[in-house]
Amino acid sequence: MFTKDHPMKFFCIGRNYAEHAKELGNEVPDEPVIFMKPKSALLQTNMPFYYPEFTNELHYECELVIRISKNGKYIKERDAHNYYDGITLGIDFTARDIQNELKKKGLPWEKAKAWDNSAVVGKYKVIPPNFDAKNINFFMNKNGMLVQQGNSSQMIHSIDKIVSYISNYFSLNIGDMIFTGTPAGVGECVVGDQLEGFYEGESLFKLSVQ
Repeated sequence: MFTKDHPMKFFCIGRNYAEHAKELGNEVPDEPVIFMKPKSALLQTNMPFYYPEFTNELHYECELVIRISKNGKYIKERDAHNYYDGITLGIDFTARDIQNELKKKGLPWEKAKAWDNSAVVGKYKVIPPNFDAKNINFFMNKNGMLVQQGNSSQMIHSIDKIVSYISNYFSLNIGDMIFTGTPAGVGECVVGDQLEGFYEGESLFKLSVQ
C-alpha cells in the first residue's frame, strides 16, 4: 500500500465524542486533543495481530479514519475537504493499564498508544462528490455482538475542523492518516476475540486477536 519512503504519519484525536470522554472519566475538551503514532504502528495488510506482552488490559477503539491526499499547512476549515480523498474505519488499540498509569503521572500516552501494530486500518472508500462528512454511520462487532456504534454528527470537533486544527501545528502530507476519535463503548479484548468494523453497513476490516 505504501512504499517505505512514502511520507506517512498518524494523527489521532482523543476524547472527540462526549459520551466516550465521560465513560473514561475525562473532561470534554474545548479543542482537539492530538497525539501521534509512528509509521511502525500500522498493522500491515494480511498480517496477524498479536496481543502485546507488556499489557494486561488491551482495549479496542473503533474510529473513522481519513486519508490525506494533498500537502498542506494552515488549512482553513472551509477548504479542509479538499485535502482528503479516502475514508475508512480503524482501531486505535490502547494498553489501558499503561495509559492510566501515565495519566496519573501527567506523562505522554505514546507508550500506551503508539507501539508497533497498534493501528489497524480497514479498506478505504473513495470519497464521492457531495460527501456529507457530518452524517457517517459506523459500528464495530466483537465476536458478532455490537460493542460500538457512532455517527460523525456526534463528534465534538468535525472532520474538517480537525484537519484545519492539526494543520496549524503540523504539515499534512499525502498519505498521512487521521484517526478522528472513538464513540462510547470501548472495552477490553482478549486472545481469540474477533473484531469487525462496518462503515454504512459495509465490512471494512476484520481481525482476530492472537
